[in-house]
Amino acid sequence: MVKAFRPDDVVRVDGDVHAVLGSDVTWVVVKDGDAATLIDTGYPQDYDNLLASLALLGVAPESLSAILITHAHNDHIGGAERLRSTYGIPVLTHAEEVPHARRDFLDQVSIGKVAANAWRPGVVPWALRALRSGGTADVPVAEPQAFPADGPLDLPGAPIPLHTPGHTEGHCAYLLPAAGILVCGDALGTGHPTSRISGPQMLPTMFQKDRARALASLSVFEGIDADVLVPGHGPVHRGAMRDVVQRVRERG
Repeated sequence: MVKAFRPDDVVRVDGDVHAVLGSDVTWVVVKDGDAATLIDTGYPQDYDNLLASLALLGVAPESLSAILITHAHNDHIGGAERLRSTYGIPVLTHAEEVPHARRDFLDQVSIGKVAANAWRPGVVPWALRALRSGGTADVPVAEPQAFPADGPLDLPGAPIPLHTPGHTEGHCAYLLPAAGILVCGDALGTGHPTSRISGPQMLPTMFQKDRARALASLSVFEGIDADVLVPGHGPVHRGAMRDVVQRVRERG
């Protein structure tokens, strides 16, 4: 059974930007009047909680301008196709992530790899929750779309996609320039049930397609004007991105 929705799962980050705590994963709602941009959607079984979070924020699902996907792992696209097919909301992601979102292939941690890491603290409880939440469900997005152009998207928050490959080939973070907020998906975390440390960090190696490339991709964040980090896993972190990247690199 997935966690029950609680109003305090919806965390105001700044202005009309809210992070919502789902089943060990976070999605983000960026409001602009009656419209909104949704970044990621949680696990498949988070869907009712996703709708509840929108309702709490006064956002009708049909008023979503788009769903932006950081990457196509099940805990980030679990509700994307249901929203797309039910309400006609476009699902946008990086061109290299489009075939992954369609499930032309699946590139996420395998059951075998999880089993091989079962001795690590936190892995078994996390894996059981992930299975209950739909971590192995088949959730292809039928018509994912690549970003229409480079630069800011014409959506609430004017998000700027930042290609950060490594966790997956087409992984993208999103900069909300007016608010100075970086929604980073799994390029960085600030905590994970399978990690024994807190604060800015790389996700554990078993979740990375190419950890070295993911670490190199952090250079994208060094020059951006943002001092709030909203990761896919872990609490919101406040601090200059250059300092965040330096701290993560020192941890290795």
